[in-house]
Amino acid sequence: MAVVRSTQFLRKLGSARPTVFQSSRSYGTRTFVTKRPVLLGAAAVAVGTAGAYTAYKLYGGDVPKHALLQPVHAATLPESQPSVFSQTKQHALYLWIHLKPEADSKACAKVVANLQKHVDAVDPPADRTEDSEIWAGVGFGPNCYSQLGRKTKQDYAYRHRQGPLGEMPSTGGDIFVHAKCDEQSKLFELCQQILKSLPKDSVKEYEDVYSFVFRYGRDLSGFIDGTENPADDESRQEVAVEKETGGSYVITQKWIHRMNVINSTKDSVMEGWVGRSREDSTELKKKPISSHVARMTGGNAFAQPKKFEIVRQSMPYGNLSDKCGLFFIGYAAHPQNFEFMLDRMVGAGGDPHSDDVMRLSDCVKGTYWYFPGAEELKKLR
Repeated sequence: MAVVRSTQFLRKLGSARPTVFQSSRSYGTRTFVTKRPVLLGAAAVAVGTAGAYTAYKLYGGDVPKHALLQPVHAATLPESQPSVFSQTKQHALYLWIHLKPEADSKACAKVVANLQKHVDAVDPPADRTEDSEIWAGVGFGPNCYSQLGRKTKQDYAYRHRQGPLGEMPSTGGDIFVHAKCDEQSKLFELCQQILKSLPKDSVKEYEDVYSFVFRYGRDLSGFIDGTENPADDESRQEVAVEKETGGSYVITQKWIHRMNVINSTKDSVMEGWVGRSREDSTELKKKPISSHVARMTGGNAFAQPKKFEIVRQSMPYGNLSDKCGLFFIGYAAHPQNFEFMLDRMVGAGGDPHSDDVMRLSDCVKGTYWYFPGAEELKKLR
């Protein structure tokens, strides 16, 4: 689940001084020149998912009103969907759809494969601002993608896992939309637009979850979120994108936090469970083998080299009167990256230890998706 990510950068944010960097980038038939602050030194290395975008907003990036940049793609790799390795924004939509067995999956796929048209309907390009722009992508469950006559290079079946501290149910799904925007109202409109455009009586059930940035990039447990995430676009693309296709394998899990445990447990105890300090996310030099950091990296040595990486785009969601927690979403070039981490969370990764972070939260939904590359997606329209 990785509820600990971002950096000491957040502590230094107020004193860091930006250097302005100017560059030109092309998208479609237009070239834009942008000026944006570049944080130097440790701050640049440390920036995490929500932290990076928050920093950019705080320092006031200068973006033309009618020419907002899309995520940048390396010229040598097939193009990915906009949500795959772009940074997070202030809010996100996670739309999890189960289709009816008799639904026309190809007709449904055609609707969501034209996702950018729905984005443009909600936020017309002529009126688009930095706050209103939406970065969105769509993925398909393995059964649905097979029904569409499409194949992936890797099998991505998600299996149920059970451990001493809890379970990770496999709840399946057919279509998943991940969208990011600084205005939650735009994401609400986008969800409405997509659902009303699907063929009548095709949806069995759906859940739309809206997330938010909490305290400059912290999880609701108080731990900084995003510490070990790849920081720059090139690194994120390397981790998240399948080189041959531009596609990405995606994990989604809905975690409900045990707020009573979080609010009643001493910081020192929770820090041992997580493997980092709660204040600034410094890795503990001595931590249990069952700590979250140790489970994810493969050992409890200080600065243990990571065996696998993913691009995490998780954010908090919910309310105190009902349920709240973390919507975990991660992108990777290969589903094996997820399998290693999930096995180690439930004590199935070569030793019997489970992840202590499961003392703080319960996983109630989970599955894998495939987000086709841009060219693959065109074939579904």
